[in-house]
Amino acid sequence: MKTSHKPIRMTVKSAMVLTSFMFAAWSSQAVAQVDAGIKPYSKVSGVSGNLNSIGSDTLNNLMAFWAEEFQANYPNVNIQVEGKGSTTAPPALIEGTSQLGPMSREMKSSEMDEFEKKYGYKPTPVRVAVDALAVFVHKDNPVDNLTLEEVDGIFSSTFKRGGESITKWGQILGIRGEWTNKPLSVYGRNSASGTYGFFKEQALKKGDYKSTVKEQPGSSAVVQGVASDLGGVGYSGIGYKTSGVKTPKINGVEPSMENAINGKFPLARFLYIYVNKKPNEPLDTLTKEFLRSVLSQKGQEIVEKDGYFPLPAQIVEEELSNLE
Repeated sequence: MKTSHKPIRMTVKSAMVLTSFMFAAWSSQAVAQVDAGIKPYSKVSGVSGNLNSIGSDTLNNLMAFWAEEFQANYPNVNIQVEGKGSTTAPPALIEGTSQLGPMSREMKSSEMDEFEKKYGYKPTPVRVAVDALAVFVHKDNPVDNLTLEEVDGIFSSTFKRGGESITKWGQILGIRGEWTNKPLSVYGRNSASGTYGFFKEQALKKGDYKSTVKEQPGSSAVVQGVASDLGGVGYSGIGYKTSGVKTPKINGVEPSMENAINGKFPLARFLYIYVNKKPNEPLDTLTKEFLRSVLSQKGQEIVEKDGYFPLPAQIVEEELSNLE
C-alpha cells in the first residue's frame, strides 16, 4: 500500500507513460474502449448514509452520473453533488462539509498544507479519469491545428512561449480569405476553476491571461459561447465537446485517448477525487464503496460515455490499493 502523497506533476507525459503491453487493450479501431482488465463492481452490505461532493465543474457531470449509478446499487444512500470549481474542494474537505473533493488539477502545496495543519496528514488523491484539455473553435472555423505558441498568443498577455498577441484569425498559419481579418472572440474559465489553473500553467507557461478573455462560470458555458460565436475560441475538458464546435490539433496532435495516455498530447491531465484518509487506515465504507464503483468497469464506462478517457487497468489497481 502506498503511503506517500507526493504531488503527481501533471505531466501525463511522465506520470502516464505506460509500457507497451498496456496498449494491447486498446486497438486503433477502439481507442476509447474500457480496459478489459478493470473488474466489475461487486456490491457489499450495510452501505447507507449521506455522501457530499464539492469541487470541480469539469467533473460535475461525471460525479452526477456516478452518483446515479451508485444510488441504483444502494437506494438508502443520499448523494449531493456541487460543482463550482476545483478551488472549492480543499476547504470543503478541511471543514468536513464533503467527503469527496473532485478536482481537475492537483491540489496546490498551500492547499495541502492547510489540510495537514488541521488533520496532521495530507489528503489522498484518487485518479478517476483522463482528460485532454482541448482548445475549441466554431465548427465552421477552418483552423485544423494550433501550435502551443499560437495558443499562448491567443489567450496570454505575457507570451512566455515567445510569440505575439493573436487577435485576428489571419495570424494563424494557413488561415486566409474571409477569415483573414475576422477578430478572435476568446472564452475561458474563472479563477475558481482547476481548468483555469491547469491551462495557465501548461499552455501559458504560468503567464497571465489577457483581460479580454470572457470568463465563464462553467465548462459547458465556454463551449456554448464558442458554438454560438463564429470567431470564438476557448478551452475546456474534452468531455464537453458538442456538434457546434471542433477541436484543432495542438502541435499536430489530436486530443485523443491514445495521445492523452501516451503523453503525446501536450494538455493531457488526470482528473481526481481527493478524500480525507488517515494513513494506514481504510476509508470509511461509504466513501470507499463510491470510489470502488467509480474505479469499476461500469464506472469507467461512464467516463467514456461522458466524453472523457477511462483509466488503464494498472492505474485502477494502484488507486484501489491506496484505499485500503
